[in-house]
Amino acid sequence: MRKFVVVDLETTGHTPSKGDKIIEIGIVVVEDGEIKEKYNSLINPNVEIPVFISKLTGINDDDVKGAPTFAQVANEIIPFFEHAYIVAHNVPFDLGFLNYELQSAGFKAIHAAVIDTVELARILLPQAPGFKLGQLSEYLSIKHHDPHRALSDAYVTAKLLQHLFNKLHTLPYETLHQLQQMETGLKSDLRVILEEQMEKRSFEDQFRDDLEIFRGIAIKKDEQKQHNKQAPGISYGELLDTIYPNGQSLSQLMKSYEYREGQREMSELIYDAFQMNQHALIEAETGTGKSLAYLIPAIYEAITNRERLVISTHLTQLQTQLLEKEIPLLKRILAFDFDMCLLKGKQHYISLSKFEKELFSSGQDNYDITLTKAILLIWLTETNTGDIDEVQLPSSGQQFFKRISAEAEGAVDPFSPWFSRSFFQRVRNNAQRANIIITNHSLLCTDLTSEYNLLPSYTKVIIDEAHHLEATAAKHLGLKLDYINIQFMLNRIGTISNSDWLGKINKNYPMIDKIVSDYNWDKWWQNAKNEVDDLFRFLFSYVVEQHKNDVSVNDIGRLQYRMVEDKEPSDKWNAIKEMVTRLSFNLRDLIHILSTIKQTLSNIEDQVDELDVTQTHIEQLQIVIDDLEQLFLQRDESKVKWIEIEAYGARNAVYLFSEPVDVSSILFEQLFSKKKSVILTSATLTMKNSFRFVRERLGLADVDVLEKKIESPYAYESQVQLMIPNDFPDFKYGNQDDFIYATCEAILSLAHISNGRMLVLFTSYDMLKKSYNLLREIMDEDDFMIIAQGVSSGSRSRLKKNFQAFEKAILLGTSSFWEGVDIPGSDLSCLMIVRLPFQPPDHPIYEAKSSHIKEIGKNPFMELALPNAVIRFKQGFGRLIRSSTDRGVVFICDDRIMKARYGKYFVDSIPKVPVHYMNTKKIMGHVEDWL
Repeated sequence: MRKFVVVDLETTGHTPSKGDKIIEIGIVVVEDGEIKEKYNSLINPNVEIPVFISKLTGINDDDVKGAPTFAQVANEIIPFFEHAYIVAHNVPFDLGFLNYELQSAGFKAIHAAVIDTVELARILLPQAPGFKLGQLSEYLSIKHHDPHRALSDAYVTAKLLQHLFNKLHTLPYETLHQLQQMETGLKSDLRVILEEQMEKRSFEDQFRDDLEIFRGIAIKKDEQKQHNKQAPGISYGELLDTIYPNGQSLSQLMKSYEYREGQREMSELIYDAFQMNQHALIEAETGTGKSLAYLIPAIYEAITNRERLVISTHLTQLQTQLLEKEIPLLKRILAFDFDMCLLKGKQHYISLSKFEKELFSSGQDNYDITLTKAILLIWLTETNTGDIDEVQLPSSGQQFFKRISAEAEGAVDPFSPWFSRSFFQRVRNNAQRANIIITNHSLLCTDLTSEYNLLPSYTKVIIDEAHHLEATAAKHLGLKLDYINIQFMLNRIGTISNSDWLGKINKNYPMIDKIVSDYNWDKWWQNAKNEVDDLFRFLFSYVVEQHKNDVSVNDIGRLQYRMVEDKEPSDKWNAIKEMVTRLSFNLRDLIHILSTIKQTLSNIEDQVDELDVTQTHIEQLQIVIDDLEQLFLQRDESKVKWIEIEAYGARNAVYLFSEPVDVSSILFEQLFSKKKSVILTSATLTMKNSFRFVRERLGLADVDVLEKKIESPYAYESQVQLMIPNDFPDFKYGNQDDFIYATCEAILSLAHISNGRMLVLFTSYDMLKKSYNLLREIMDEDDFMIIAQGVSSGSRSRLKKNFQAFEKAILLGTSSFWEGVDIPGSDLSCLMIVRLPFQPPDHPIYEAKSSHIKEIGKNPFMELALPNAVIRFKQGFGRLIRSSTDRGVVFICDDRIMKARYGKYFVDSIPKVPVHYMNTKKIMGHVEDWL
């Protein structure tokens, strides 16, 4: 009979050695799989509880005033932990804090076997959306009545532990055995628990029918689905009648569905474009329901003509929506069947051959690698796709996955024992059979210019989020190089004396040892690493030197410097070119030695894998040489080249970029001239109702294109009020303090009226940080929770969830928050746009494009700066209203929208809404009356 004691602490902070204290303890005892006992007590910390902690837990100073101190309850809690496993959600924190308090009170520290439910959940629930206790309780439908209270958290952790043990019972012997082999590298003491499970499993012949054991690894069997893909049997018009109001299909299956005339119109337009083999530009404003609107004609066209059709999106968020919402809905609505396949680049799929080799290698793995291997073992018993995007890996695990991805495997060997089970081959085969292939702009653009077909042949494509196509094409036709990845690549090859690739094959093959010794590999390898370090440190100092005059700052705070050879100081530039030349020679020497090793390996039987790895290393080194020479030794006026540095980071934290200035001709030649019908759609494609700008950017200026703007079904005039103050201080680039102070005062005033529920969009990361710091100074600590991108920890989705979790919160965002963030309903009622989103004139890409536009005799402001800003503004405006019942205000601090001649372009590009241009005091009164 095993005893598990689950403990949770609420504390004043994270560091007991700096005076942080426990304010509540909760204990739940689990025996024989059942909860047997509970304990809970508030603790008087004899220090003030920070406001943030009080907001989070609901525990304030008055609550603990009469509570016992920790020393007074220590004798009550110690007996719980005798002869038991200690369990916590992040056990190093809870047990470490508990022991510190025990020792401070004169008691002995607790030493016992531990189980960390964060770690165990990461391993056993690899496809969970997150591993915070609240995320896991929601994922597993465990009721969590009082989050961030000790007993409630301990109870939920106990229920989570029960679920995890139940999951452990479902694993086959082989997987359990492999987990046991790596158990010493984990935080949790699982050896005895795993041995018990293995003993049970050893008596079972066939444990699970859905798994197969191949070469010692348990993997889920491939689910081959047979579809009877018959033609629809009805006309397209009749199909639409069965789906939209006449047939009531959508309204019957979607409770919240509202008929939108524009949705059917869009379905008809796309079908017409297909029939005429015509390209189309369709702006479908927020609320149109464009995903369903284009899926219906796409599926009908593919099934009727027995062809495949590609749908490309920019964000994985939209792909998830299509796969989990729209497509399952259409499977239920449509009377005919269809096949759909999600296809990504090779780097997304695991190579079982590579994983097998890493799994059974005898190298010393660090914690992240051990955890990653454990996660992948469980995931392989669940996944149908082998797509790593299904899993959240630890940071070092992401680098590890690069070594075991299908991309690292190179060309798949048809004689490999894993060939018939290759996930990448499986998805390629599925794509060949599919009617609809869903992919992303990155793979679409890479496929356009690749020697090899990354996508199966197609003639019709729908490109959603099409306003990103130009930038994505430029990125994938360009290059990116950075210090960390070059050093990581060299370290992966290694030396004869370490445990990386070269060290391993050197031990196995004496003839390799002779080659690397004769050629003095270790010396040239170390020289290359030193040359890389010297070059990147020199580039860092070079950008810092240029900082005063020619350096811009990007939206995540990096310094950017555009390289224009004719304008660079000749002495420094020549030094850079000389360093690049030396490094290139050094890397070529390494390639020569690797080529000799490859030749030797080719004479040894059954060394296909090692040959592939050697070739991969050679190709990666050659790419670095080619990229460096393109960046610094080759003149190319058609490309923009720039450097980014982390100003306060390591002195070699340097990133190098190159992109084509204009991709319009490439897109025309490789996409529009070769495909019968390309449908480009987005909520933001026009400026002042004109598609001219996007046509010119994408190479469609002289092409016959179907154009249509479909207006939103929302009643914006009654849902939104646009507020612009006429008394804000002028914005001055040298001194922004007055403007920032006025902005922060307006944020606080609006937040008091809207009770938080406010999103503030910045165009500058620097201004966001200054505003955040000023808000913290001028507001009362207990007023609002301020969550700021780049300041508060977490991803964009995590920051959004935190914002929605707090009753009174203000979210400050830049860059990615201007689009793709949906906060529907009452969670958001006020949107502030601090500045009109013009790109900085010294941004490298803008600067290069601007020069190009001037050269052809056009105005860069009207042809580039203004259209970009208007599109971005429309995206930002679209964050507020996400349903027909939403209501709110948009407050714009930048009165150029009213005073400048170009301001009307912004106002005329959004739906018609009431506009109020008056002093700030009157605006606040109006907002208070309206909200």
